[in-house]
Amino acid sequence: MTLTGHSLIAGQHVAGKGTTAFGYNPATNAQLEPAYSLLTEEQLKAATNAAAEAYPSFSILEPETHAGFLESIADNIEAIGDELIIRASQETGLPEARLQGERSRTIGQLRLFAGVVRQGDFRGVRIDPAVPDRSPLPRADIRQRQIPLGPVAVFGASNFPLAFSTAGGDTASALAAGCPVVFKAHNAHPGTSEFVGQAIAKAVRDHGLHPGVFSLIYGPGSSIGQALVADPAVKAVGFTGSQRAGIALMQTAAARPEPIPVYAEMSSLNPVFVFPGALSGSAEKIDALAQQYVTAVTGSSGQLCTSPGLLFAPAGEAGDKLVAAVGRAVSAQAGQTMLTEGIAASWNSGAVALGSSDHVAVVGHGTEGGTKNAPAPAIFGTDIRSFVSNPVLHAEIFGAASLMIRYKTAQELIEATNRMEGQLTASLQLTEEDYPAASRLLPALEQKVGRIIVNGWPTGVEVGHAMVHGGPFPATSDPRTTSVGTLAINRFLRPVAYQNLPQELLPTPLQDANPWQLNRRIDGRVESGKVFA
Repeated sequence: MTLTGHSLIAGQHVAGKGTTAFGYNPATNAQLEPAYSLLTEEQLKAATNAAAEAYPSFSILEPETHAGFLESIADNIEAIGDELIIRASQETGLPEARLQGERSRTIGQLRLFAGVVRQGDFRGVRIDPAVPDRSPLPRADIRQRQIPLGPVAVFGASNFPLAFSTAGGDTASALAAGCPVVFKAHNAHPGTSEFVGQAIAKAVRDHGLHPGVFSLIYGPGSSIGQALVADPAVKAVGFTGSQRAGIALMQTAAARPEPIPVYAEMSSLNPVFVFPGALSGSAEKIDALAQQYVTAVTGSSGQLCTSPGLLFAPAGEAGDKLVAAVGRAVSAQAGQTMLTEGIAASWNSGAVALGSSDHVAVVGHGTEGGTKNAPAPAIFGTDIRSFVSNPVLHAEIFGAASLMIRYKTAQELIEATNRMEGQLTASLQLTEEDYPAASRLLPALEQKVGRIIVNGWPTGVEVGHAMVHGGPFPATSDPRTTSVGTLAINRFLRPVAYQNLPQELLPTPLQDANPWQLNRRIDGRVESGKVFA
């Protein structure tokens, strides 16, 4: 594949008329070719107009063709081969092994959603048959299905150049719902985005779909990104990034003449609660727990939305041993290259602010890495009263930094949880003897997080049917949704009811003959792929 440095609008490479931008290798700060020409707001209209034109045909696509399209995207990404991994590593500083796993996750998401499309439950078909002789009034024939919202704007994330980027979870779920996508590439990895964008465009062509089903655009987030969200053709937004940028998009979407939903994943501290039972036993057990914690904090240079930014450890001798073990473990860690020079600078500012706060001490820190933008990981400590009273200690630091908090009672954990903002996850390290205390904490956690983990760490997010990757604000903008897993498709659908329509006018999923053999809820009972008579 050849990188062009241009946007890809409805299947055509389009040179931007604005300024230019480059990708950079964060390990060296070296500029990468080619230059990427940025679109003007006037040029952006071509992408959104094409998406609107594609919607009528794409939204009613027959399931097998629709599923095959998603699978073709996966095949095309896989076919790029090592060239994709090499470019992504150059643009992000992430190791190739991590990116190979991320590519597999991206491909797996697309194939999972192909299965969802074939199975068809997401269409939410409900039929309440007419009851003409009901007393005192007859019941009309009422049928309901979920329809795609319309064109979706998706913004690439900095920390996942594949799995939360061009063909990542938001794009995959929006396309699976039947929504055309206008994808705003993250300027930190433009070449990676173009490779994947070309793979999607090829699948669109090969399946004979309207070319407006997918467009890839380059431009400044402060102008093109805002203009994309404000465009009347766009009906929903998927975003992963900073709280500041996410809120700015939410405000733009809410101020439109027709407000639209923004599904934004923003910030999370992912607290870990260590109960006394988890520290009982040998010193080796405590050392192992400390090493697991430090590994979760420092993996991918801490640039994961589920990195544990807080750990609550009990006061007393066992907790002291854990703190000491964490200090030893983190001191053996070298910094890893962060995604961009700006992200590394932001990490440094956050770490300085945390470390200089009252009643905060350094538990341990590692050494700087051997590349640029590779600061030394650091873990700090404080007491629970200081944590509850100081807002600075609740600020997310995106990168390899975390705060250990000492507590005495389960009630203190409940009070601290109640003072927290919304989070993606909470993790509990415990044994059976801790169940009574943990059961008291769980109701508070349910009000604050989207996923609760026992004796594990939050940094692995399984892509499946039961996963929730979301949580109360500011973890996400809408706690009723998830951005990972098959339920992510629900964000881009809405219900429509059809009353007394003749068979000839009914949409295919609602017809008595059930030509797509969907599972349907008929008069409240689930009927598996049957003809309704």
